[in-house]
Amino acid sequence: MIKKNVFSAIQPTGNLTIGHYIGVLSNWFKMQYKYNCFFCIADLHSLTNLNYIKDLKNNIFDILSIILSIGIDPQKCTIFLQSSVSEHMKLYWFLNCYTYIGELNRMIQFKEKKKMYKKINCGLMNYPVLMCSDILLYKSDYVPIGYDQIQHLELTKNIAKRINNFYSFDIFNLPKYILHKNKFKIMSLLDPFKKMSKSDLNINNIIFLLDNINSIKEKINNAVTDSDNPPRIFFDLKNKPGISNLLNIVSSIKNISIKELQKKFINFTYKDFKKFIINEIIFLIKNIQNKYFFFRKREFLLKKILLNGYFKAKKYAKKNINDIYNYTNLNII
Repeated sequence: MIKKNVFSAIQPTGNLTIGHYIGVLSNWFKMQYKYNCFFCIADLHSLTNLNYIKDLKNNIFDILSIILSIGIDPQKCTIFLQSSVSEHMKLYWFLNCYTYIGELNRMIQFKEKKKMYKKINCGLMNYPVLMCSDILLYKSDYVPIGYDQIQHLELTKNIAKRINNFYSFDIFNLPKYILHKNKFKIMSLLDPFKKMSKSDLNINNIIFLLDNINSIKEKINNAVTDSDNPPRIFFDLKNKPGISNLLNIVSSIKNISIKELQKKFINFTYKDFKKFIINEIIFLIKNIQNKYFFFRKREFLLKKILLNGYFKAKKYAKKNINDIYNYTNLNII
């Protein structure tokens, strides 16, 4: 049976958090056995923030080492660097010509960025079109996303439909999204009403995958719970956001339902609850870090993996872009 194609990407923009593991990388690990997966290190996307350029090479090797340490196998999937496959940019320009400015202005993430920055570069606006190029270039059947990316995938489908209708031919697949099983975001440890973000100025809000183990213990011990006495450990985003966030984290990394965990913790104090969470997170992160440092010391191996990934992705992308150009009368010579 022919496997369906999956495309997914992650940006090399500094330290990854436990939220990235839960929301992206753990899903990559599972998908590599079921689908024909194209996993992309999206360095071109990272250029929308010029602060990352200086450390881009190190960040690429860092994130590749983490990808490998999670158990994602380059023999079972295609792991490649976005900028190495020039067809991404070829298709990107073509798609731009079928995309309306009004559509890009309506993107929620772009509207949020406009509020944050005084000067907006064109890349921030056109970011979703490059994402469309990434997805459509590999004839993706499925794209794993979080809830905040649904709008981007709908844009991809709209552009693909528009082009298919214009040429009266199904040039592009219409990809479907796979929503992450964990529908709740991983939230800040000290402010559980906002999403955990690696760009947070207060590092005590964040668990990084490369955090010092003692630092992780301290962060969890200081994480917000509530003042219920006796302690009550159950999932309630509105009234118990801190407890709910911690339940969500341990449920995700242990693959145990929150309902089961609530039964387990029924007579736990908050101190015992946090101790359990610390042990589970440290067990996970120690395993990741041990493998990470093995891979990170071997840049020759990392370069070889990216080179092999380039050949696999390039072969597929080149054929598809040639087909697209043929369909649209761009291959004259």
